[in-house]
Amino acid sequence: MGLSSDNIHGLILAVSSSVFIGSSFIIKKKGLKKAGITRVRAGSGGHTYLYEPLWWAGMISMILGEIANFAAYAFAPAILVTPLGALSIIVSAVLAHFVLEEKLHIFGVLGCVLCMVGSTGIVLNAPQESPIHSVKEVWHHATQPGFIVYTVFILFLIGVLIFYFIPHYGKTHLIVYVGICSLMGSLTVMSVKAVGIALKLTFSGSNQFKAYETWVFAVILTVCCLFQINYLNKALDTFNTAVVSPVYYVMFTIFTILASVIMYKDYESQNASQIVTELCGFVTILAGTFLLHKTRDMGNDPPKEPIFQSPQVAEAPSSPLPISRR
Repeated sequence: MGLSSDNIHGLILAVSSSVFIGSSFIIKKKGLKKAGITRVRAGSGGHTYLYEPLWWAGMISMILGEIANFAAYAFAPAILVTPLGALSIIVSAVLAHFVLEEKLHIFGVLGCVLCMVGSTGIVLNAPQESPIHSVKEVWHHATQPGFIVYTVFILFLIGVLIFYFIPHYGKTHLIVYVGICSLMGSLTVMSVKAVGIALKLTFSGSNQFKAYETWVFAVILTVCCLFQINYLNKALDTFNTAVVSPVYYVMFTIFTILASVIMYKDYESQNASQIVTELCGFVTILAGTFLLHKTRDMGNDPPKEPIFQSPQVAEAPSSPLPISRR
């Protein structure tokens, strides 16, 4: 299935975004580790990393990536843009290997390749998005019963993770912090797309900032981004970067595609063959991230920083380290 002009623009922007975002994980991790030497670590509730210039350099890289990602959603459907985050996995894993000395095994490289192959299959079968002529049309999609139920359910899950699971499992189970980022991220993307469409239409001569719906989406976007940054910092400071990146990518992609399907009904214009191909592509991505995850420390000495345990738990000599899924 050929890509439209808008889809090509979205593809280029999404690839650029992944490069910036993948690099930002490494730069921010360096800043967090440097700030944690003499101050309270972010994983322990500290925010002194805000005084670390290296962390801000990572934030600038992430902001540039998010701007490119923001623009990509204005041109292409989420089902095309979101899976291209697989490239950020490769960037962060390779840089972690050389910069942070978090060794990447050959099977980890194979996992990255599988992520790219799966993403390619999804991109080549991405649906053509229906034209949207005003932000009010996006608001109509967002206020449909199906998406309202989805939003309430997501907010409920986030509340449970924050108030119950973080106190008990936040330091030992990666999926808690990353789950909060991913769940909130699905709502962020829907808001990003709405504001991006508003900007695109405004630059085309149809001012969308006169509509209150645009500002509602902008406020939701700001709140969701602040939540994600906070809990992503906690995940990066507590767990191995090369595992945070792919697990975050998988969970974020799943929930974002689900949100897009519910809100925009992306699959209505596709036939069964295209849907099956996209599902196979996504399964391939899952296989790649699983392989990267399982072979992360294969063939190395005992890891300096445990993958699924916080450094504090790793120092306890009493019992074997439990292996938990991110």
